[in-house]
Amino acid sequence: MDWVTCAYSAACTGIASRPTGFCLAHLAPDRLAEVLAGMSAGRLLDLRGTTIGGELLSRVLEATGGRPGRARLDRVRFTGDVRLSGVTFTGDVSLDGARFERLASFFGARFEGNVSLAGARFTRELSFHGVTVRGHVSLDRAVMSRDALFSQADFGHRLSCEQARFDGYATFDGARLGDGAAFRGARFGRTLSFRKVSGHAGFDGAHFASDAYLSATGRLSAARARADGLLDVAVSRCGVDLRGVEVAGATTLRLTDSQADLEGAVLRGPATVTGKGRSMLTSLRRVEAGSLALSGLDLSLCRFAGLAQPSGVRVKDCTFALTPRGVRVSLRWPMVRWFSRRRALADEHTLRGWAAPDEPGATPDGLADLYAGLQPSDRATSTDFAFAAMEMRRQAGHRWWLSVSWLLCGYGLRLGRAVGWFALLVAVMAAAVLWTSTSHADRQPGRSIPAAHG
Repeated sequence: MDWVTCAYSAACTGIASRPTGFCLAHLAPDRLAEVLAGMSAGRLLDLRGTTIGGELLSRVLEATGGRPGRARLDRVRFTGDVRLSGVTFTGDVSLDGARFERLASFFGARFEGNVSLAGARFTRELSFHGVTVRGHVSLDRAVMSRDALFSQADFGHRLSCEQARFDGYATFDGARLGDGAAFRGARFGRTLSFRKVSGHAGFDGAHFASDAYLSATGRLSAARARADGLLDVAVSRCGVDLRGVEVAGATTLRLTDSQADLEGAVLRGPATVTGKGRSMLTSLRRVEAGSLALSGLDLSLCRFAGLAQPSGVRVKDCTFALTPRGVRVSLRWPMVRWFSRRRALADEHTLRGWAAPDEPGATPDGLADLYAGLQPSDRATSTDFAFAAMEMRRQAGHRWWLSVSWLLCGYGLRLGRAVGWFALLVAVMAAAVLWTSTSHADRQPGRSIPAAHG
């Protein structure tokens, strides 16, 4: 402690007032009245380490006219209910390490500066509902043992809750985050409701011990987070980072004109990713999911290399990258190749050099397994993927007859190619028959016609 403590006892950590040497809680009644009379609105309020009951808190707020200035309340112990409705703090407020043994309600309070509650402990309920803070707010390492309500709160700048612990129900519905919110390493013991939140939010490395509902208008990140229950995420016109997330229950991801990254995610329960408008999924690399449904998404740039269970992925109404079309000549067999337009994975574009170089990982054998395992709902895409699976096996050098099959009939999936070869064969045979007939006729000896005698 960086202050002179109360002389009442060695156990009291309250800051000593001059000239008595006692903290506010241990002052004699007449001396306390004098100290309170010296308080006024907008002035410094320093009660560090003091034990404050409900009555004393009411008298302090009354003495400041409900408008304290800079407030230094570090390690204060509040033994009664804390109700700050209508109170405006005109300066920064520090409550680091404070202890709230009963209700802590900041409902209706206003903070003109920054607020720090780092390491604070809330034994009962905490309410920040509808609170307005013009500065930064820190709840780093704070412990909320009961329900924590932050709905409709307005944070002018950043909200930081890194390493915080929310043991009860937590809600941030309708909150406005000026510069975003950080929940890195936070733990949520019960349901988290983070719906219709305005601003960016990061839950990297967080632990959701129960269900979590996340919805924001800004960028949302839950990389390397762990959810023991269900994880429900809905975003609009922003990005979602779910790389390395681990979910034991069901996973639902709803995108509206947004993009998401699921690289390395472990989804043990049923998972659904749906998109509206221009919604894109950028990576499914190394994803482990026994049941994953993709619908209405742009997958033209999505990477699939390392997808653990492609047979568990169902694709509906999604768009993929398209292969280039045309004729190419090379020194490898076959020397002349023609390409028809078909749907393909972005990994194949990288492997064949049709796109910019990317991280290694996609191999012909791996892509063959992906194409064979994925389950598109429409027939055209299924046919293209079946063709691509055989094409990748041919690229991997398996069975020379695949090259012959590709050349003659496109692995049995390009009947037009077989018809073309048949037509060519018929034309060659017809030309041969015609040439043979003409040559035979030219080799026949000429016959003379006898002259008539008169």
